Amino acid sequence: MRRRIGAYGVCRDPAGRLLLVRAGAQSARRGQWLLPGGGLEHGEHPAEAVLRELTEETGLTGRVVGLRDVLAEVVERRSGREHTDGVIFDLELPGVGPPQPEPGDGVDELAWLSPAAAATLPHSGFVAAVIAGDPGPTAASWPVAESPAKAPEPVRGRPRGQRFAVYGLVTEAAGRVLLTRTAAGYPGAGRWHLPGGGNDAGEQPRAALAREVAEETAQQGEIGRLLTVSHHRDPAAFGPEGHPVDWHAVRAVFQVSVPAPTPPRVLELAGSTAAAAWFTWSEAMALPLTEVARGVLTTRWSSGQVVA
Repeated sequence: MRRRIGAYGVCRDPAGRLLLVRAGAQSARRGQWLLPGGGLEHGEHPAEAVLRELTEETGLTGRVVGLRDVLAEVVERRSGREHTDGVIFDLELPGVGPPQPEPGDGVDELAWLSPAAAATLPHSGFVAAVIAGDPGPTAASWPVAESPAKAPEPVRGRPRGQRFAVYGLVTEAAGRVLLTRTAAGYPGAGRWHLPGGGNDAGEQPRAALAREVAEETAQQGEIGRLLTVSHHRDPAAFGPEGHPVDWHAVRAVFQVSVPAPTPPRVLELAGSTAAAAWFTWSEAMALPLTEVARGVLTTRWSSGQVVA
């Protein structure tokens, strides 16, 4: 099954209607109503991608004001089934009153639709999720510190890969955090990381995270709110492939609580996890941490408490 990563925007007018785009005749999703958005370019931040796609499809400019959700959707295309991991943002459009967008880039119609009206039309799974959660609160604000950074220049002739993964800031009532140590032969070997990993084809991110936490640590976690989404481009990542790969990773991090913590055990043998353990705040911050783990622990976890 083909995999791709996309970024999509929830735009509302003052009346609460959603801006939706209808896929054109050349699209495999012809006639379906979609959220504005589309696939990420290699090395592109999801927040940058959703604004680019918004302009290409509607002629509008906007800004990201919140992070709503991460979801997976499987669709049938001419070439076979395709799994999309979608990062869903809340967008704000400038001006007073609903802008009048113009169709473009594979779109044959645009409309401001109430959630009830949208539900009566053929629509994507991402639209269905927004309607089901309406009026859905933004999961997390989108601070300037998490705005896109310029990606490294591509390396000519080097194999490229793109990967979506989901991780947890996993804590328990006593204030400890659960971390995993990356095994030899994988990027970040020997460093301590957040529990988690890639979702399987057709698997929703939350289900994938619960599975990964169990496989890597033998803990039963309760998946909470989405904390942040980041990305990382490594033009020369060296892993189990045995040669450098230009990897672009998109990483979603959820809050996870473990009601009944036990001594961690790695259940998935010969995988990317060598060890797992609970740590206090001071112990964790003294460890050799991966870039994403240090960033999340520094900004989202303070002395044993998860920061909003």
